[in-house]
Amino acid sequence: MVPSPAGLEIGPLDLVAHVDEALRVQALAFGLSEEEIGIRRYIVQRHMACRGARALGAFTEDGALAGFVYGMPNDRTHWWSTIVEPYLRAGGHEHWLDESFAITELHVHPGFQGHGVGRELITRITDTAAEPRSILSAIDTESPARVLYRSLGYTDLARHVVFPSAALPYAVMGAPLPLKRR
Repeated sequence: MVPSPAGLEIGPLDLVAHVDEALRVQALAFGLSEEEIGIRRYIVQRHMACRGARALGAFTEDGALAGFVYGMPNDRTHWWSTIVEPYLRAGGHEHWLDESFAITELHVHPGFQGHGVGRELITRITDTAAEPRSILSAIDTESPARVLYRSLGYTDLARHVVFPSAALPYAVMGAPLPLKRR
């Protein structure tokens, strides 16, 4: 494990074994209901069985999870890709679905936000990607997450993307790898 800017240790995370702890962090950071947590538990477990899926965690001295990121090589047959593909195609960015490492989730406990933990998690996981670029989606509003992604080199590929059952529209963002360091 390697220290992060907030004094946390960053290292591999067995996300299947620690899914409930990760979802507690996500619920605090993203505001999830109990029903949403149950749905996401199933999704995380399914994702982690995909080829090339991996996760990193940010751990406190006592081993508590303060943040996590997970992703995988993008696959056009996955649900997410099938939803965003028409939006990307409309903007001439459909090729971003190929040879991309998809950041599926990145969440940091609110008590550790603003200290570079998210930046460290996303750059470390993409540093090990074989793909030449990274792709992700984020709520389509000006937020600290979008500011972070832009500072790393991500740009908007599609906006106002509507996912079934999502209350807010999303933006799809992409960046060449390696990500900018600052």
